[in-house]
Amino acid sequence: MCEYCGCQALESIDQLTMEHETVVNLISQVRDAHRDGKIAYMAELAREITAVLGSHTQVEEHGLFPAMAADFPEKIAALEDEHRRIEAVLGEADGPFLTDPDWPGRLIEALDLLRDHILKEQDGVFPAALALLDTEQWEAIDAVRARVGTRMPQRSA
Repeated sequence: MCEYCGCQALESIDQLTMEHETVVNLISQVRDAHRDGKIAYMAELAREITAVLGSHTQVEEHGLFPAMAADFPEKIAALEDEHRRIEAVLGEADGPFLTDPDWPGRLIEALDLLRDHILKEQDGVFPAALALLDTEQWEAIDAVRARVGTRMPQRSA
C-alpha cells in the first residue's frame, strides 16, 4: 500500500491503512475460496471483512469524510455510496447465500469495487487529508476512533 506521502505517520491514517491491508488480505482469501467453490468459507471471510470495516467506516464517515466534504463534496459522496453498495453485498453473508447461485459472483464484484475504493482512499483521500486538515479536525477523527474502537490490534512502536 501507499507509503510515499508520509500520511501514515499520523496514527489515524496508520490505523485506517492497517485495516485496509487486512481487508485486502481477506479479499485475496475470498478469491481463493471462490476459485475452489468454498461458498460457506467465502461467507465466513465476508463476515470478517464486515467486522473490520465496521469501525473503519464509522471513522471515515463520522470523522474523516466530514472534514473533507467541503473541499471534495462529490468525491466524498461517491465514496459513501460505494460504502453502501459494498455493505449491502457483504451483509448477504448472513442470509440465504448458500442457496443463491448468484451471490458468490456478487461478492466478487463487490470486493473488486472495495479494492478500487481502498486505492482511492490510500492514493487520494489520505494524502489530501494530510495536506488539508488541521489539528482540531484530526482530534475529531481521533475522538470517533476512541468511541468506536477497532477490530485490529495496535502496532507496537
